[in-house]
Amino acid sequence: MKAFATLALRFQGEHVELLDQTRIPAEECWLCIETVEQMFEAIRSLRVRGAPLIGVAAAIFLARYFESGASVMDLKIAAERLRSARPTAVNLMYCIDHLIACIKKDPSGESFVAAAEQLLDEDIQLCETIGRVGAEKIADGDGILHHCNTGGLATAGRGTALGVIQTAFEQGKGIHVYVDETRPLLQGGRLTAWELKKLGIPYTIICDNMAAGLMREGKIQKAIVGADRIAMNGDFANKTGTYSVAVSCQYHGIPFYTAAPVTTLDFNCESGGDIPIEQRKPEEVRGAAGSFGEVIWSPEDALVYNPAFDVTPADLVSGWILDKGFFNQIMVREGQLKNLKQE
Repeated sequence: MKAFATLALRFQGEHVELLDQTRIPAEECWLCIETVEQMFEAIRSLRVRGAPLIGVAAAIFLARYFESGASVMDLKIAAERLRSARPTAVNLMYCIDHLIACIKKDPSGESFVAAAEQLLDEDIQLCETIGRVGAEKIADGDGILHHCNTGGLATAGRGTALGVIQTAFEQGKGIHVYVDETRPLLQGGRLTAWELKKLGIPYTIICDNMAAGLMREGKIQKAIVGADRIAMNGDFANKTGTYSVAVSCQYHGIPFYTAAPVTTLDFNCESGGDIPIEQRKPEEVRGAAGSFGEVIWSPEDALVYNPAFDVTPADLVSGWILDKGFFNQIMVREGQLKNLKQE
């Protein structure tokens, strides 16, 4: 397999390495992934995260696993194990199913590594295209609300929603990003802020419950988020709290966009009601743990509701920014998302 390095995933000739996103921004620590269980744990614990990157990272690991001597049966068992790590993020299933299909066509496995490398390269290019498509919707002077993290830490390239923001900034548009901290795991406050600082893009971190107030004050003109799974009617699952952002945007008359690659479309999912929502550990809500130590602010036996994602209905979405172009509500109602499966 060829050597490569992205912001959060790399291979230098021996082992697949992941940037441990649970330790950002305190430190940049790279993890050496040598076993299937290490990869499963990294996905499950969000050491690697973001729907596109999870899929690519799993594919690259499986390719290296094959190169290291794994049999076709070993690959299939490992693929099924990794496939179960995050039930909502459809890109993971897409990448793994694509590789398994390659094995079925070519039992020798000779095309397996090339297929994984192609998924990596395609994701990088998809991000570039999404950035160009979405930047057309950004005006000079816009205040942009962003939820969770959708940049180079979530993809193999520059990102989806953050890729749009980065492209607009590089075009010379004077933008300012309002970063939802994104409770309970603070992907916005920890990860998105870290990326924006590296890129030199002006930003302000806000608590999730401050967004509507800023909209009322006229400081936010657009909201752009990512997606972990998009249904055929345009409903989509994204980090919990996205639905609240969409509702606030509709009330204040602010365009609300989702940006994602076509690999995030689930062609077997008719509506958001069919999307499985991952429930995570109650400890994530009762307190917080990280490089700063552990802080507990709730009774240890408090009941907790902790869905990792929520579903935003299509009628709250101003547009879908995909690598295949921009889709408005009329296009989605006409079923044009389904047509992308044929391309």
